[in-house]
Amino acid sequence: MRTRFILAALAASSLAFAAHAESASNEIGRIKLASGIASVLRAGKPQLIKPGFVLLKGDTLVTGANGRIGITFSDNTRFAAGPNSNIKLNEYSFNPTTHEGQFVTRVDRGSLAIISGQIAKKNKDAMRVRTPTSLLGVRGTRFVVDVG
Repeated sequence: MRTRFILAALAASSLAFAAHAESASNEIGRIKLASGIASVLRAGKPQLIKPGFVLLKGDTLVTGANGRIGITFSDNTRFAAGPNSNIKLNEYSFNPTTHEGQFVTRVDRGSLAIISGQIAKKNKDAMRVRTPTSLLGVRGTRFVVDVG
């Protein structure tokens, strides 16, 4: 009986470790600041956020009238989402050794201030921001997108 309990405990801890490792490998960035009404939609479900919250490719940042979200991505790109924003993190890949990757964001509403990181510095065509009416290629290091 005791052996069966130990084996079950080991199996459960192995599954928990595998789930944590998978989440860590899919991590693209972390919330550094969240204030006011601010959340992340993941698979269509709102997630409560606070500093340290792990972001995954496909997440959507949503802020209300008084909401703000600050993020640092694994390539050191930084985002600041302002009030009444809806911003989808469509594509993100980054190789920390070569600094190569792709980053595509869609701003449907609101404002987004960006300080580009290693992806944009390595390849000037690797980072793009889509809006309902345009596609912006990130060639500078700092800029703001405002979609009314």
